Amino acid sequence: MTPTALKEPETLTTTAGSGRAAPPASSGAETPPAPKKESLGLTYASAAGWGAVGFTVLVMVWGLFAPDRLPGPFDVGARLLEDLSDPFYSATNEHGIAVLLGASLGRVLEGFALAAVVGIPLGLAMGTSLRWWNAANPVVQLLRPVSPLAWFPIFAVIFMNSEQASIWVIFVTALWPIAINTAAGAAEIPEDQKKVAKVFKFGRAAYIRHVLLPNTLSAIVTGMRLAFGMAWLVIVAVEMLGTATGIGNDTWNAYNGSRFDQMMANIVWIGLIGLLVDFLFLKAVGFLTKKENRA
Repeated sequence: MTPTALKEPETLTTTAGSGRAAPPASSGAETPPAPKKESLGLTYASAAGWGAVGFTVLVMVWGLFAPDRLPGPFDVGARLLEDLSDPFYSATNEHGIAVLLGASLGRVLEGFALAAVVGIPLGLAMGTSLRWWNAANPVVQLLRPVSPLAWFPIFAVIFMNSEQASIWVIFVTALWPIAINTAAGAAEIPEDQKKVAKVFKFGRAAYIRHVLLPNTLSAIVTGMRLAFGMAWLVIVAVEMLGTATGIGNDTWNAYNGSRFDQMMANIVWIGLIGLLVDFLFLKAVGFLTKKENRA
């Protein structure tokens, strides 16, 4: 603190005849009232209202400017309701929307879990060890720009199975965001916490548990959020290349069969699932960030 920042103590005067201390003289400047905080319910209501405005504008633009050969919002809405009438229907070549989405989500979750198991330890090692960083970063930067779809024929040759190939494409897609974000979080651990760990002579396990993971958890979840979003984008395209059952394959079949209302309805379902999962990850990131700030 600079010397000019120090103020002389205010002297108390006594009121005549009372012996009680009088309050210090006012400088004439009043403290402005604290801004009113909006309630949580009002905040959510405002966000929902503006979201409804955005969706309304989207539907209006769709209805006004879509080509005649594409179905309008009302036709697609009717198809969405029909999908909900029997979502778990399953036959040889036809499946309900819940079955299709479940098959696609299953592939994404399997590849995503593999990517997390590999990517999180890899990112922690890259962020805390210069040797690991120098060894792994060039490989990551070489493979990361490769389109995920370019990996599909490679894995198809390796496994001779399009189902397994799809899962490993998701693995490669999700691996890089998880590893890179985890490495960034691990590299930004405050120096004072590292010094405290040295003072208390933390072992490797104690350092990982009490210092490394708590400080990188929000970065890890952010990387997983980005990775899942990319994986959900890619699975639709991968399923169009040869997977038997899934929302992407059904969308391609709907196009080939000129069932454009089902094609557009599938796009809406894909977007809704992506929106829901992203919302959950966003909430997790916000919770972890608040927890870190309180700590």
